[in-house]
Amino acid sequence: MNTAASSDARIVALEVTGDAIIARLADGRTIGVPLAWSWRLADATPAQRQRFEIIGTGEGVHWPDIDEDISVRGMLQGVPACPPKAAKTKRRRA
Repeated sequence: MNTAASSDARIVALEVTGDAIIARLADGRTIGVPLAWSWRLADATPAQRQRFEIIGTGEGVHWPDIDEDISVRGMLQGVPACPPKAAKTKRRRA
């Protein structure tokens, strides 16, 4: 498939504000999701939020400092990242 003829959504620019992740897509749309959808980004410093790489031809974004990835598909489908569940501690029998 020719990438130029692809109808898949692709990120061409990204902005991370204090409360949102905003992506500009190749087809002219702008989409945004709450920053809270990524617990890693929500907990990151402003400098860590601004250091990102658009993955491949725009299918997602990677933040190397916090090892976070967000796909354009996830943003469009409304799929927030789930924080890890707390580890259960084993009870000792007396």
